[in-house]
Amino acid sequence: RPSRGVLVSYRNKTYVAFASEDIHCYRLMEAWRDNKKIDFNFLDAHDLFKARDTSKPETIKQRLRERMSNAKQIVLLGSATARRKGGDGTSFLAHEVKLAIEFDLPFVIANLNGDRTIDRTVIPQPLLGVDYYTVSVSFQAAIIMYALDNYAPSYAASGKSGPHQYKSRVYYDLGL
Repeated sequence: RPSRGVLVSYRNKTYVAFASEDIHCYRLMEAWRDNKKIDFNFLDAHDLFKARDTSKPETIKQRLRERMSNAKQIVLLGSATARRKGGDGTSFLAHEVKLAIEFDLPFVIANLNGDRTIDRTVIPQPLLGVDYYTVSVSFQAAIIMYALDNYAPSYAASGKSGPHQYKSRVYYDLGL
């Protein structure tokens, strides 16, 4: 059984990227973090350098750069909308994906459709186009935390490329 007692990822600033249509899933992640009965925690880079909704796009993009420069890892809430917006070149999500690639940050793709495998229909094309090393998981607290604790710390030294997924045994060992 993988260790769930010692959490590493809560010490690293995690940037959660998502399409605005998927904000309810981001709010669920915040609820997981705040629930004492759920073993899930992350230090959210969104809490840094707040930009007001009325800010100009240039100001928001500058704040996104500041947030991203402080992040150590990314959780992308994977959906068809996130794929579309993350690759459209104009949305804030596209800007976030571009910055994360620029900063060479590890990407955990949390499939909102529950898929435990690599689902290219939810991964933005810029990540696929450069064969970026990502790991795809289902949208469940335990496996997201596992990926943040195991994949993210080994990302830089791995030498791997392209999308990856965990074997079903990892889900089984986590009780999923």
